[in-house]
Amino acid sequence: MRIDPRHYQIAVLSTLLVYGMTVLHFEVTLAKAATILGTATACQWLFSKAARIRFEWRSALISGLSMCLLCRCSTWWLAVLAAAIAIGSKFALRWRGKHLFNPTNFALVLLMLVGDGRVWVSPGQWGNVAFFAFLMACLGGLVVMRAGRADVALTFLFSWVALLVGRSLWLHEPMTIPLHRLQNGALLLFTFFMISDPRTTPDSRAGRIVFAMLVALGGWWWQFKMFETNGPLWSLAVCSLLTPLLDFLLPAQRHSWSGPSTPPLQLNLAPS
Repeated sequence: MRIDPRHYQIAVLSTLLVYGMTVLHFEVTLAKAATILGTATACQWLFSKAARIRFEWRSALISGLSMCLLCRCSTWWLAVLAAAIAIGSKFALRWRGKHLFNPTNFALVLLMLVGDGRVWVSPGQWGNVAFFAFLMACLGGLVVMRAGRADVALTFLFSWVALLVGRSLWLHEPMTIPLHRLQNGALLLFTFFMISDPRTTPDSRAGRIVFAMLVALGGWWWQFKMFETNGPLWSLAVCSLLTPLLDFLLPAQRHSWSGPSTPPLQLNLAPS
């Protein structure tokens, strides 16, 4: 029996949130987390009922948990609005039955754009132990989840590392600088739970690889040429508009949670 990969995602994100709130003292209270998760779940139920489709609570929890870990607001109602926008975008912004944007990414970028500094993204105070434990959980998820999206996550990560290290080499910076930038919990959330979303990435493997490289390049340009923050988040929002074009140019079977649409990326670990 095939285990739904979203159960693994929910377990990892929930564990991280509890650990962050109790040990690392993340800037999110129990009441705010409950409000975000409750809003996301309620909106998913209401919109599903209105659209007469199955209520998908797992999708709502993943979006809500990601929002708890990333989104910081000056007032509580903005957190509620962020959760509602994230879930609503899945139903309102679609192209040929497919989500146009990752829900959490869309809500964060939209509110940062119009929120006048009242909404921001926090990478959190992870610490080395928490960061590397979360990294191992994310890498383990590539095997356990088997959602057929290891390619886009790994392509983005390798591209991002290459761009950061390449820039530091060009500027003759010590390697401690790019390594410090990579030890970022928000980057792991983005790589393994946002850009790798099967419902918003291109259907074909070739399309996903091109997509991931474009997101990495756009994020690098935004962050190191425009000198703005959260480059990957902004880049993903823009590059998501290219997904319909990539699906048209490189068609493939669409992903379904009931079964893999494309075989997962096979990593050959056998000795040569």
